[in-house]
Amino acid sequence: MAGLIALGFSYLMSQFFRSFLAVLSPALSSELAMTPGQLSNALGAWFLTFALAQFVVGPMLDRVGPKFTAGALFGIFAGGGALLFAVADSGMMIIIAMGLIGIGCAPVLMASVFIFARTYSASRFAVLTSWFIAIGSSGNLVGSSPLAWLAEIYDWRTVMFGLAIFTIAIAVSIFVFVRNPENPESGEGRKGSYLDLLKIRNLWFIIPMMMVAYSLPVGLRGLWAGPFFADVYGMDTLGIGQITFWIAIAMIVASFLYGPLDTIFNTRKWVIFTGNFFMLIAISLLAYMPMGGVLMSTILFILVCMLGLSYATMMAHAKAFYPPHLLGRGVTLMNFFSIGGSASIQFVSGYVFEFSQSPGNPVAAFQNLFWFYAAATGIAVAIYLFSKDAKPSSK
Repeated sequence: MAGLIALGFSYLMSQFFRSFLAVLSPALSSELAMTPGQLSNALGAWFLTFALAQFVVGPMLDRVGPKFTAGALFGIFAGGGALLFAVADSGMMIIIAMGLIGIGCAPVLMASVFIFARTYSASRFAVLTSWFIAIGSSGNLVGSSPLAWLAEIYDWRTVMFGLAIFTIAIAVSIFVFVRNPENPESGEGRKGSYLDLLKIRNLWFIIPMMMVAYSLPVGLRGLWAGPFFADVYGMDTLGIGQITFWIAIAMIVASFLYGPLDTIFNTRKWVIFTGNFFMLIAISLLAYMPMGGVLMSTILFILVCMLGLSYATMMAHAKAFYPPHLLGRGVTLMNFFSIGGSASIQFVSGYVFEFSQSPGNPVAAFQNLFWFYAAATGIAVAIYLFSKDAKPSSK
């Protein structure tokens, strides 16, 4: 239990690091002259390095276990990246720091998922993963109003330095408390490859949904909420912090709600399809009426960020189709597509925004941005419709 608590704190920081730019965007724009496109690239760098690191994390989990994998990478890269962020004097240094932090955060959720899969029954996998994500998502809360408040009292560099020290302390606790689970396929963890997993046809229809679903909540909550409410409604850091705080609360609630739905309805496919279909409707409404008022825009942001949190159920859906001895590679492959998709879409969203900018009309760029998200979601939902269900009762 102590090991999972340590991993929980590391995942809390992982959630914080992927969401705090929305609150600091005014300060970074003012002090380091970072544009919305550069801020988008910084968040994209986090997701890109996070995604690519999965190909290292997977084999490490299968071979050396979660203790060393999570403890070493989180301490060295997340802690070091946070320190670099604190002393950054340019937008490029912020982007590099975010890339390093992404590598460090790459193993923390996967280490926990690996432990759940090795220790508990398959029918409990989705709810355990979803609730772990919900608890860890309190990092989104820290990255909203509390961060804005601390940044006002002190300054963002001092806050980041303190968070860097806290990150390194968590890494030490992982080494102390985490215990590697037994490997029932002793010796087989070294056999097989990611290519073997990609040959599984049932995964092909899940992967596009995996790539798109999480990109909307993390993009809107993690970055675009800041520039949108600042440019369209003239809100300051504290106002943005309050809105992102309530979005974060909604995301935590959504993770708890999503968790048991596959066992309640005895289906994973239709839980995922229904949630993401309604997310498509919500983002389309936001694109159709981007100036519907602060309250309406906030409600639509909240709905998108809630409905897109089907990650744990999708992981359970995919897990039903790959062999036990490739468990570490399997969960990290799906995580690669989730985070890699988020990174790719984040980079593209920045270019869409920059290309769509019109002097004196900030709404036009955001409207095209939201339509871009809606198009990507629509394509993924259509492909996922052809996936094969994996009912919890059959596992």
